[in-house]
Amino acid sequence: MKKNEKLNKWLWKWHFIAGIISLPFMIILSITGGIYLFKGDYEVNKYKSIKEVVAEGTPISLQEQWEIANKNAMKKPNSLVLSTNANEASEFVSGRFSGKSSLYVNPYTGTVSGEVITRKTDMYKVRKLHGELLMGAFGTKIVELIASWMVVLILTGIYIWWPARKWNLAGFFIPRIRQGKRTFYRDLHAITGFWISGLLFLILAGGFPWTDVVGENFKRLQKVTNTGFPASWEGRQLQSIPNGNPMTLDQIAIKAEAFNLPGTVSIHFPKGPKGVFSVSNQYPKDLHAQKKIHLDQYSGEVILSNHWKDVGVLMRGRMWVMAFHQGEFGKWNWWLMLSIAILLTIMSVSALVSYVLRKRKGSLGIPKVPMHFKVGYGVLLLIAILGILFPLFGISIVLLLLVEYVRKLLRKKARPVSSLS
Repeated sequence: MKKNEKLNKWLWKWHFIAGIISLPFMIILSITGGIYLFKGDYEVNKYKSIKEVVAEGTPISLQEQWEIANKNAMKKPNSLVLSTNANEASEFVSGRFSGKSSLYVNPYTGTVSGEVITRKTDMYKVRKLHGELLMGAFGTKIVELIASWMVVLILTGIYIWWPARKWNLAGFFIPRIRQGKRTFYRDLHAITGFWISGLLFLILAGGFPWTDVVGENFKRLQKVTNTGFPASWEGRQLQSIPNGNPMTLDQIAIKAEAFNLPGTVSIHFPKGPKGVFSVSNQYPKDLHAQKKIHLDQYSGEVILSNHWKDVGVLMRGRMWVMAFHQGEFGKWNWWLMLSIAILLTIMSVSALVSYVLRKRKGSLGIPKVPMHFKVGYGVLLLIAILGILFPLFGISIVLLLLVEYVRKLLRKKARPVSSLS
């Protein structure tokens, strides 16, 4: 690939500036992301005494357990997670996402074994550090800005590193060891970045749905194009026909088990006398196997069954990249995400080390760009597109251009004016 050397220097300058600002945050994000992958194993051990019970005697009815949960939970539960093993406590869930709490009832004794409040868990703090740097909405926007610049860093990094003249196959895999520490760390950064760049795009795509600006814009696009969850998915407009006494939770559980849904199966409780029971399953390994089935709370008849194919294409894509981002597609996905987290940390640290080694005392070490270089329309168009897709990136570009313009004005004023002879 023939390269424009002046463009290469210009891209290198902005890659350098963006990298120096972003790298400390990237190290935090990669380390916390790697730690969060261990959430399942960590919480299984930490809450073992709450979630596991001794299977002795005959379990009391789910209906009785529901009544116990209603009396003891901080908020009245809105769903039950069906147990798959005899030694599991029944999990009654209140709220969603960060507001979620789970009350566990021993099905044999009827005692409450404990309650797990999401906001108070260790992994929730790790997630908050990963998603918002423990700084609330402001931190979320910083993370979004860094993620936006990471897209630019990947694109510019590939162009800068790509060989301009001769090709050396070994250079795509092995850092140069005999040419000094600076060259070694620069190669380690570049080679690692090149090989994980494609996966980083996927990981970033899986993170943006949680952001304030890009994420909200994506939700609006889903709404306008009607490509999100169908209106019937939550069952808010569906009604049961009052006829005698409602079915017990045990009867609904038998029907839910008969659906043979894979993964984690939940029964969502009706809201009021005309509300419906809903059965859903979470199965990230195969999203197409996920369903939401709504039942009349009096007859137990299926009112409506939603399949994954009923979900809009943008929501399906969004859920896929989010599941991939969290390593939920199985062991291969988990190990891949852990490997990327480690490699991203190595890439970021090696870039910082390379910068420290090349930086001269009293200088920031910002690469020089030819004075009269002008960026082509193609590059400007690409920047404009990225600025629209990632608004915080666009705002940061405008601010950087203003700073650059002010710097040039100050340099001009600082130059001595030559006297007329």
